[in-house]
Amino acid sequence: MQVVVEAKIVWARSGKRIKRKIRCTVGRKKGRVVSSASTCSKRVDIKKRIRFNRLKAKFKTRFKMRTRRTKKFNQVSRRVARMNKMSKPKH
Repeated sequence: MQVVVEAKIVWARSGKRIKRKIRCTVGRKKGRVVSSASTCSKRVDIKKRIRFNRLKAKFKTRFKMRTRRTKKFNQVSRRVARMNKMSKPKH
């Protein structure tokens, strides 16, 4: 018998707060951080995906710079990264 784990628990930033969220490990939303495990099996909204891909193509460098700045200087983001690192299983 094989047990399929659909999601992992991770910590994520939501504004200035840290919340426990789920990272999907299988399906179309694999790798995505979502609020509940039931979202992992939901179908993808094509319209939203296309709109976001266009936006990403248009503002790629701006997104990259903003993300880099946030991860480097925002204390909450740094705390989240540390918490996720600590909760990783050590082999």
